[in-house]
Amino acid sequence: MKIYLLSESPSGYGLFEGHGSDEIGQNTEAVRSSVSDLTRFGRVVQLTAFHPFQSALDALNQINAVSEGYMSDELRSFLELNLPKVKEGKKPKFSLGVSEPKIGSCIFEATKIPCQSNEFVHELLRGVRQHFDRFIKDLKPGDLEKAQLGLAHSYSRAKVKFNVNRVDNMVIQAIFMLDTLDKDINSFAMRVREWYSWHFPELVKIVNDNYLYAKVSKIIVDKSKLSEEHIPMLTEALSDEDKAREVVEAGKASMGQDLSPVDLINVQTFAQRVMDLADYRKKLYDYLVTKMSDIAPNLAALIGEMVGARLISHAGSLTNLAKCPSSTLQILGAEKALFRALKTRGNTPKYGLIFHSSFIGRASAKNKGRIARFLANKCSIASRIDCFADNSTTAFGEKLREQVEERLDFYDKGVAPRKNVDVMKEVLENLEKKDEGEKTVNASEKKKKRKTEEKEEEKEEEKSKKKKKKSKAVEREELTATDNGHSKKKKKTKSQDDE
Repeated sequence: MKIYLLSESPSGYGLFEGHGSDEIGQNTEAVRSSVSDLTRFGRVVQLTAFHPFQSALDALNQINAVSEGYMSDELRSFLELNLPKVKEGKKPKFSLGVSEPKIGSCIFEATKIPCQSNEFVHELLRGVRQHFDRFIKDLKPGDLEKAQLGLAHSYSRAKVKFNVNRVDNMVIQAIFMLDTLDKDINSFAMRVREWYSWHFPELVKIVNDNYLYAKVSKIIVDKSKLSEEHIPMLTEALSDEDKAREVVEAGKASMGQDLSPVDLINVQTFAQRVMDLADYRKKLYDYLVTKMSDIAPNLAALIGEMVGARLISHAGSLTNLAKCPSSTLQILGAEKALFRALKTRGNTPKYGLIFHSSFIGRASAKNKGRIARFLANKCSIASRIDCFADNSTTAFGEKLREQVEERLDFYDKGVAPRKNVDVMKEVLENLEKKDEGEKTVNASEKKKKRKTEEKEEEKEEEKSKKKKKKSKAVEREELTATDNGHSKKKKKTKSQDDE
């Protein structure tokens, strides 16, 4: 049986025929020994046909099709043109050796050409790749290397191609930064409280919030100078006039010791740093919310921005989270408890990071595991929609959230929830209606623009006609004026001649 080899190179498709296969048989070692020597390998394999790619873009499209296991129209016509025809009902007397089994099965389904991909074929194709520039005589030295480098760059760029606004690494870094900021702000705020309490210990009981405490200490500075004039500023900071008056009265009767101006300056600068960190934390949280609405809008609408960001961070990326089954997503963040339970043969954990969602807190004790499993299922669906959908929308996340609410009502009151199939159909119908509405709006806007443009063109034409008329009228007046001047001159000359 004859064997043909299909070689996909950066410069084009090559079809080779194995002539000496009867001598060496299916002996892989014999082929392996003959690969290094071109004279020996040239007896085994010879070039039958070559189809060069038209451009770099064409080469990229062809290689993408081959890597995905899809046979392009060009490859099909190339094979049908150069291979013997396969008659129906008869067993073919040849086979086609390919490097990938996927493309082989695709070729067989489309053209009924028998394909094989084994170690023997791979060794033959390795020899073809090694001596490819010798088989194709028109190739100059270095052309194949340049084509390989260019195609490798474009292929890698196409595979790594991504949307800048949907980089989930930014979410991972932002949630890590938020966690570290929370720890640092808490520890720094406690240090401010301890430091300033030497001077004004009564302030701790009046102002409980860390940020407000740092802000009030910055306003007061020295408690001995507290007076009625500080009340408006304290009221603005605390948003409570009664508390502001209480602070002033406590400052007058405080038991704290006095601090030197240098110590007070250091306390104030440190309090300002804590306030700056707290302000930055708010900005970072807003940034995280906007990034989550771009990257995972459905997951954020379902479970919240913070919990969704923690899930993405723990999984490593949105793609990894989308690949996780709902059972894995349910216990993400509780790995230690899971392995401890497996080791001690105890009860496995019911939830991990999704415990921070408000749904599990609202469920009763006996239903927490059920709602955690249901919520993990919906989070898995939302993450897959966010990862693989082309258009970002919160419609799916909002409907999935409604389903979780309905499941909570079912556990509490026994109200039957809707089926997931019906809900998803409803979402898709709404999105189609929106698209149709946008298309009609765009069409109406285009019509309006055309009408306005036509009106403007008509106005310009009228203006140009008026200008032409005016210019013609002015020319006529000028001509009449010149004619009158000539006639007057003629009359004067006649009168002078008569005199």
